[in-house]
Amino acid sequence: MALLGCATASPSQRPVDVLFVHANFPGQFALIAADLARTPRYRVFAIGSQTARSLPGVELATYEMPASRPRDVHAFAVRFDVEGRRAEEVIYAANSLKLRGMTPRVIFVHPGWGESLPLRELFPQARICVYCEFYYRTSGADVGFDTEFPQFGVDGLTRIAARNASTLLALADADAGIAPTHWQRATFPVAFQDKIEVIHDGLDARRLIPGNATFSHPALAGPLRTGDEVVTYVARGLEPYRGFHSFMRALSRVLTARPTAQICVAGSDRVCYGTAPTGHRSWRDMMLAELDGTPGLDRVIFLGQLPHAQYLDLLRVSRVHVYLTYPFVLSWSLLDAMALGSLVIGSDTAPVREAITDGETGLLVPFFEPDQIAARMIEALVDPERFQAIRVKARESVLNHYEFETRIKPAYYGLIERLLLAGENPRFVVQDEYSTKADREGRDSLHEFY
Repeated sequence: MALLGCATASPSQRPVDVLFVHANFPGQFALIAADLARTPRYRVFAIGSQTARSLPGVELATYEMPASRPRDVHAFAVRFDVEGRRAEEVIYAANSLKLRGMTPRVIFVHPGWGESLPLRELFPQARICVYCEFYYRTSGADVGFDTEFPQFGVDGLTRIAARNASTLLALADADAGIAPTHWQRATFPVAFQDKIEVIHDGLDARRLIPGNATFSHPALAGPLRTGDEVVTYVARGLEPYRGFHSFMRALSRVLTARPTAQICVAGSDRVCYGTAPTGHRSWRDMMLAELDGTPGLDRVIFLGQLPHAQYLDLLRVSRVHVYLTYPFVLSWSLLDAMALGSLVIGSDTAPVREAITDGETGLLVPFFEPDQIAARMIEALVDPERFQAIRVKARESVLNHYEFETRIKPAYYGLIERLLLAGENPRFVVQDEYSTKADREGRDSLHEFY
């Protein structure tokens, strides 16, 4: 099978094979994978689930997760059982690429779904770099941060700790790791931190150009334009992890003080992190019930999930953008908003403090203080010109630290070259006993393959 985007080369000029493994490829690897695929020195491959999508020049192999699961798995091991089943599917996908000529010398993998488990045995000579997004902690980060909601008992905390199993195995096998922020790196055990380099996913500055824009949506009475009194809030899921409850509780004061303000909320009702509310279909329903009767609540417009280009135009028309989060993974939306010159009101939590300097590149507010969040929002809506310098510095700061072409790309290419220069991996080679899913048919169990 011909490989997409790869020119024929002699053995001495053979490009370097780079493999990305991510359930939702391209995910955090989008910019670097696309750039490598445009570079003649590299051939780029990827493995992902059926939700993955390919990029030009990338050979993608997908797998399908089995529908059935055993019923007798202990609660502490449920996640690892699913990860093990996914890892098995990765073996089949990887071997299909091997049969088509892939020999990766560098592998980038997100270990959060268990896909990293078979990689060392599949490719003993490859250099493996693990994407270190987050290490689950039972205290000091997201767990226990918000005491409004029920807390975990010992069994729940044990399940949380066990979620790190495949990540720890991946780090033990890895030659290197990368984390998108210093705070996310710091969540990992000290014993592994020297292995982890901070390299953000990167921002595509070509798409993040500030300027006048118009935003239209069926939920709006009419289009919004840059300069209008617009407050924006964006999250993948409208939920407490991203401060949705604190944001909504701040709105009653804002709606009263600013009778022409439009509050635009983008995101879905699904729960991406944490748990669903009790007694309500969604956190949105819960907060609307709590705020029932608030004057001006009809000016809070829920937009659902937006196409990327429309999402960027929403940020361009925003006068004030609110970003709140538990001590957890930093969202791309915060950096997008700053790059577009938005005035960001962010929670005074560790991940946000890494990106925003209060009063210089944004405004920080206490996560649990709706009155203070509201006061800052009103202040910014009343006199937008007062905060123009902060908008400018926010864009400059983000582009200086997170822009792909000038900051992130050189760091990635430098890491790849260091991995290539590190020499052959000293681990012994394991002979594959089966190469495709079809080869295992008729066998009684997986034990004979180990």
